[in-house]
Amino acid sequence: MNDQIHSDGSDHEHGALGDAEYAEFMELAAEEGFDLEEVEGAIDEAGHGPLPVLAVVGRPNVGKSTLVNRIIGRREAVVEDKPGVTRDRVTYEAEWAGRRFKVVDTGGWEQDVLGIDASVAAQAEYAIEASDAVVFVVDSTVGATDTDEAVVKLLRRAGKPVVLCANKVDGQSGEADATALWSLGLGEPHPVSSLHGRGTGDLLDAVLEALPEAPAQRFGTAIGGPRRIALIGRPNVGKSSLLNKVANEDRVVVNELAGTTRDPVDELIELGGITWKFIDTAGIRRRVHLQEGADYYASLRTAAAVEKAEVAVVLIDAGESISVQDQRIITMAVEAGRALVIAYNKWDTLDEERRYYLEREIETELAQIAWAPRVNVSAVTGRHMEKLVPAIETALASWETRVPTGRLNAFLGEIVAAHPHPVRGGKQPRILFGTQAGTKPPRFVFFASGFLEHGYRRFVERRLREEFGFEGTPIHISVRVREKRGRNK
Repeated sequence: MNDQIHSDGSDHEHGALGDAEYAEFMELAAEEGFDLEEVEGAIDEAGHGPLPVLAVVGRPNVGKSTLVNRIIGRREAVVEDKPGVTRDRVTYEAEWAGRRFKVVDTGGWEQDVLGIDASVAAQAEYAIEASDAVVFVVDSTVGATDTDEAVVKLLRRAGKPVVLCANKVDGQSGEADATALWSLGLGEPHPVSSLHGRGTGDLLDAVLEALPEAPAQRFGTAIGGPRRIALIGRPNVGKSSLLNKVANEDRVVVNELAGTTRDPVDELIELGGITWKFIDTAGIRRRVHLQEGADYYASLRTAAAVEKAEVAVVLIDAGESISVQDQRIITMAVEAGRALVIAYNKWDTLDEERRYYLEREIETELAQIAWAPRVNVSAVTGRHMEKLVPAIETALASWETRVPTGRLNAFLGEIVAAHPHPVRGGKQPRILFGTQAGTKPPRFVFFASGFLEHGYRRFVERRLREEFGFEGTPIHISVRVREKRGRNK
């Protein structure tokens, strides 16, 4: 059955490895003195598909960011009780009881009193859109407010599993306050003190029950269905113009999702003889009036769009210098493991001087994604729109590529022989063998005799790309070091 097939297209239990290939690989690991359970765990970890997403929602100042920090086990989410606190990152990776998942934080800043309902609705809506389950945080010392009730309506419409968190229960005396939240109709309130950690273990146990083992929206579930493209970029780079240009030319806007806080988002568009689903992140201009939160909303919208997509097309305004925000958006797509295409918009407006400086900026500011296909376009005139589809197809093909283990190890053997790792402290670590444990994006796990320096890992990745392509896709490489044995020291 299709629902038994792994998100990387394999029906095996060993990541992307078939049974025969897995058996051969484990035999090789045993010969090299690795603990087989550790090897199996490494393959399983490297071979996982997209992680399920947990959204943490609620009105301002109920402790969402504090709870997120508690869940991820480190202080990353901004916790500050003042307006205008913005963040670039809204998605984090967490683990509980051996299961990994992503957490989307919607807390961290507050609008003026008049705008609270609007800000909560917007934050919650985008986070819920990208999630597989939701933690709804309520301040148990205050009780359910009208804003809380509004969020409950959003949650009911979304139909996602919800875990109710009654926060700020610091002792037995607060248990009664938590019990009162049964009135919200979302099931059992879990009494928690996110500040002190009280009750968070029980809450996370409930979260794991609510989260699917893998995301509900699998890549490629609908055979022959449209591939999903997130059109992302900072405000005013021409995302909507590009989408409208493409849609108007082909006149195939089949699906518009109406929403109270956003413009139409998902659109089926025919381009290059193929139907694609474009996820436009431009929008939500009607309700956001305060400048302080604009960057935060942009991050949240981008995170939601990227989670739903297979490939991210990042639009950059070629007429302006490449900004830190451009780089952050690209990093978000790469860290999410999506295929990547960079489209330089407004190319028709550039003079020779600006083109010269832009090329220099690309070389210095975007050197880390030199592997991403590049298209120079104009959303206004339609210039080079025909080059967009081949770039997207190239990125998707690379994103789904898998190198057989035998061929990979022959390549690694050549690398180690021709370019050995530098000697450090009298020792020379080397890559013993490896495998590609997953795709979408390609995920490799290498087993080594010692710690591999970051520079050497980058070198190996560059050579991997030279040998096998991988144009338009990030590559994830994890390295496992062999514990010291009596032999093979």
